[in-house]
Amino acid sequence: MSWTRLYSEPEPQRVNRWLAQSGVCSRREAEALIAKGLVSIDGERVDDPGRKIQSGQTLVLADDAQARLDSVLSVVVHKPVGIVSAQPEPGQIPAARLLTQDALWGESPVIPGRDTRLAPLGRLDMDSRGLLILSEDGVLAKALIGPASDLDKEYQVRVTGLINERKLRLLRHGLQLDGRQLKPAKIKVIGDQHISFILKEGRNRQIRRMCDLVDLHVVDLFRIRIGPLMLGDLPEGRWRPLTPDERSALIKADHSDA
Repeated sequence: MSWTRLYSEPEPQRVNRWLAQSGVCSRREAEALIAKGLVSIDGERVDDPGRKIQSGQTLVLADDAQARLDSVLSVVVHKPVGIVSAQPEPGQIPAARLLTQDALWGESPVIPGRDTRLAPLGRLDMDSRGLLILSEDGVLAKALIGPASDLDKEYQVRVTGLINERKLRLLRHGLQLDGRQLKPAKIKVIGDQHISFILKEGRNRQIRRMCDLVDLHVVDLFRIRIGPLMLGDLPEGRWRPLTPDERSALIKADHSDA
């Protein structure tokens, strides 16, 4: 079904920028769709990548445009401890090896094969578990892990050691890693020896290293959310396709392409 939407903003806006802000695609993708004649406004094909849409006009993406956007494979995985995100050392199992018919949760039009190249969009180390996205989608990768990405990620972390307000203040905004100040984090205690971390960056083993700096030791690290995408009830070790609506929401939630 074609994507159709009425533009109701008072000021005109470039088509590619509006599509990006709406979470449909990136500006570059929009320009490519325009170049292929797959975008129209009020029934007239858009040929100029700089074309602006006016209030009250209706934009339509042809069926082929939506098919192009939906055809790039992205999957959601509940990664267990002991599985690596990518690039395994000898004897290690990569997360892509979980993408079998037997491990599928729900339905998928495609079962990835050994030749499918899916990269992790925000890694989890081997000792961590939870939400992992594997994708061949460059636009989604930019939204999730690009240098200007604005998406936050939420973790539930179980630690040993004394938790007090001084340590929590340092975890929120007072630590450096590799000689660079960390961005402010949202930190709160959510249970006995359990801390919620919400971060907008993902340095190597960041949470474990942050905890080490305040004499806490991580014994379980569980990622439950990336931007608007929740792990939900996906069982451990299982996977499912990322839906077009979830892709759009992730791209729209990242403000770096606005």
